[in-house]
Amino acid sequence: MRRTAVSLLFFSMICASPSLWAAGRMKPGLWEMTVKSDSLKAMPKIPPEQLARMRQMGISVPQINNGGMVTKVCISKAMAERDEPPAQQGESGCRTKNFRRSGDSYSLDVICDGPDLKGKGRVTGSNSGNERLASTYDFKGTMRGKATSQHTETSGRWLGADCGSVRPADEIMHGK
Repeated sequence: MRRTAVSLLFFSMICASPSLWAAGRMKPGLWEMTVKSDSLKAMPKIPPEQLARMRQMGISVPQINNGGMVTKVCISKAMAERDEPPAQQGESGCRTKNFRRSGDSYSLDVICDGPDLKGKGRVTGSNSGNERLASTYDFKGTMRGKATSQHTETSGRWLGADCGSVRPADEIMHGK
């Protein structure tokens, strides 16, 4: 049960990552991201000792309340200038396709064919004035052989140019 809870947490974070990559034209710096997800509503509380172990491994675990989590994310200059998301999303076995931008709006498909996660998702969103973003992500497929349907809503607001101690998201996503 705990392993499933941790998998759902990471799955929700993966769902939010295409929104970050696709947003483009964002201001580099510190962003506050709010993610609301179906799986977060049903997620059991992670025991304090397991949270402590995760943090010792360098995993930042945001507070989860009422199906939502709020976390701070550092957007590097390179990430902010990117015009489209990378083709691969790392170890999840997911890749992006069909990226489209029209004005401040964007959309893309996410195709997952990894050992633990298989299925298709769709991201749509907008970036207003380079200081706010909003997106939705809908996914249908299987996670560890069990059917899953995921709806995630992400919103973000720019806090400032200085990220402080928060590492850039592209470094974290690529294991640097």
